[in-house]
Amino acid sequence: MPHVIPAINAPDFETVEAQVALAHQFLPPGGWVHIDVTDGEFSPHLTWNNPAELTRLKANADFSHLNFEIHLMVHDPELVAGHWIKAGASRLIVHAEAIHEADIFLDECERANVEAMIAENPETPAQKFSPYFGKFKYFQILAVKPGRAGQKFQPEVLEKIKFLRTNAPDAIIEVDGGITPETARVCKEAGAHIFVAASYIFKAKEPKIAYQDLLKSTHH
Repeated sequence: MPHVIPAINAPDFETVEAQVALAHQFLPPGGWVHIDVTDGEFSPHLTWNNPAELTRLKANADFSHLNFEIHLMVHDPELVAGHWIKAGASRLIVHAEAIHEADIFLDECERANVEAMIAENPETPAQKFSPYFGKFKYFQILAVKPGRAGQKFQPEVLEKIKFLRTNAPDAIIEVDGGITPETARVCKEAGAHIFVAASYIFKAKEPKIAYQDLLKSTHH
């Protein structure tokens, strides 16, 4: 069953909290929220990145039914992963371009019952995923440069989705960046399962309707 996940790309905790509050109004129980975390180095764009404040979100009874997926667009993500696990992340996403100790990261996630996902930037060859086949269950293809929301989907990533689908048939594939009903549909046809959207949902006049439009586009 395809999933649509609203993504939050925000400069401060107040914005994160406001957008989570908005998303919780239309997400089902057990729904997911994706939060972009950048360090200003792996990506020149800097976002909110305080795991202690995620703990505050998790403590809010209104949000207790939500799962948080944290996208670590940072150098040496294995050094900060533990803080996000402790804060209550349900899934952590790290980049193949930045991770040095994937086995340590996977062990840490497994011990905490946190899902682990490996991601690639659009320009990285799909073959760089190959060492992670059989280790990671979840793979993310970033369809825009890491950092800012609102970028245009890069259609070349469709070949990467097809490569993953062929070479890792059991993988669960997430696509993040430039997701609209049209791009979600072609990504699903290429073999993707999870569709992450920030601008299309949160910049819409009716975020709930935008979210439902994305769901519909991936269920046909």
